[in-house]
Amino acid sequence: MTTETPAIRMTGITKRFPGVLANDHVDLTAYPGEIHALLGENGAGKSTLMSILFGIYCADEGAIHIHGRKVQLRSPRDAIKQGIGMVHQHFMLVDVQTVAENVTLGLDESRFFLNLAGTKRRIQELKQKYGMQVDPEAHIWQLSVGEQQRVEILKMLYRGADILIMDEPTAVLTPQEARDLFSTLRRMAAEGHTVVFITHKLDEVMAISDRITVLRAGRVVSTVLTRDTSKEELARWMVGRPIPRIERSPGEKGETVLRVENLRAYSDKRLPALKGVSFAIQQGEILGIAGVAGNGQRELAEVITGLRPATGGCIRINDVDLTNCAPCRIIEQRVGHVPEDRLGMGLVPNLAVSDNIIMKEYRQPQLSRGPFLDRPSIRQFVGRLIKLFDIATPSQETQVKLLSGGNLQRTILAREISARPNLLVAVHPTRGLDIGATESVHKTLLDHRAKGAAILLISEDLDELLALSDRIAVLYEGEVMGVVPTDLADIDKLGLMMAGSLREPVNPPLCVEEAA
Repeated sequence: MTTETPAIRMTGITKRFPGVLANDHVDLTAYPGEIHALLGENGAGKSTLMSILFGIYCADEGAIHIHGRKVQLRSPRDAIKQGIGMVHQHFMLVDVQTVAENVTLGLDESRFFLNLAGTKRRIQELKQKYGMQVDPEAHIWQLSVGEQQRVEILKMLYRGADILIMDEPTAVLTPQEARDLFSTLRRMAAEGHTVVFITHKLDEVMAISDRITVLRAGRVVSTVLTRDTSKEELARWMVGRPIPRIERSPGEKGETVLRVENLRAYSDKRLPALKGVSFAIQQGEILGIAGVAGNGQRELAEVITGLRPATGGCIRINDVDLTNCAPCRIIEQRVGHVPEDRLGMGLVPNLAVSDNIIMKEYRQPQLSRGPFLDRPSIRQFVGRLIKLFDIATPSQETQVKLLSGGNLQRTILAREISARPNLLVAVHPTRGLDIGATESVHKTLLDHRAKGAAILLISEDLDELLALSDRIAVLYEGEVMGVVPTDLADIDKLGLMMAGSLREPVNPPLCVEEAA
């Protein structure tokens, strides 16, 4: 860290949204050669502050200086011209375009005739230099979330920004990929780049940052040198209280709820994504699915919930064959789904919180009168769930897209769990969430397990899987490499299985017809 002119100096930044004061006279200073961590709960104002720095929002009050010059950032184009790049938590990609086309979006070069061949060559160079594998010719909709995250990072690197805003960049990376990214960021800082690193993982903050600014309720609580603080102190600053450790108590298992045998399916690229997957989950049990992004996790969740056809195999839920049934038929069997993409698949962004919460239950007699919605009953029903799941929203009628990430997830959980599912398929339920929101989601899942539900938990966070799961199944290239009881799990062995270097013997349960 240097004492030269700050690369970033934000003073008195204030931003208001309807019913929400997102930033309240925030000051932030970051220097060339510094990695500056920005911490805080979801809704604390971190992403809003960085969106102001990247020109997505305009501040209501305050000033921004870049390398000592006062600037007006009215758009991302203005920010890019000032040498600012940002990797967003919710990806800013065009699904129907290729990786190479997305990388060139917003650039002045080749305005009328795109030099995609040159772009692809440059992407290949960046891939090799920074170790991020992605196909330049693939369309975004064909990529996993982890691969899409790599495209966002490549976009930033392609632009050669000297101020880098990283909003949860490691949320979908393996520990090895995260370490590689940290090495890259350190090299960039050594060359004089400024990195603002937003993350909820305190281990990452302590490992990579030089200084830390903590936000709570839109205000700066503290700015401190990393070497002068601790994870416990940072957690207290973030949430205003100590964070208790949630313990998974032994549960009583009941009948088998989900039985999968020899399941096969294609990816969006029409390549085999699931290659004979078999497992079963009982009542009162959480089965964790571990694996690096892009190894069939998304396809597995979508086939089970009826969003993707199976090309072979059998799915039985509550002893009913639901292979290739429509989603509504699967929902009738009391199956809940928490998808990995909160805004794109889990919620309708422009609809109100209340409309999103009742999306599965609006046909029920308690919420409707014949073909008409019973609005007073809906307000009462939604109000109870908002209180029960602690959803922070200005009102029931607030558009759900205005909520923070943690409150988006609580809204989905309120809708899914209020339908009393026997089986809950939860995909990356705490991805990008802060400590407080993660604690809330974990408690909700364990409470639902204690009530006898079966939960399929798909996550790339091994610590989360070890904390919540009764058993862990590892997927690699669409195959189950092994199913391990959590109490006997070894992290190094799980890592080898995730890399495809080790396979444990699996004795899968058969479907009822085949067993007979």
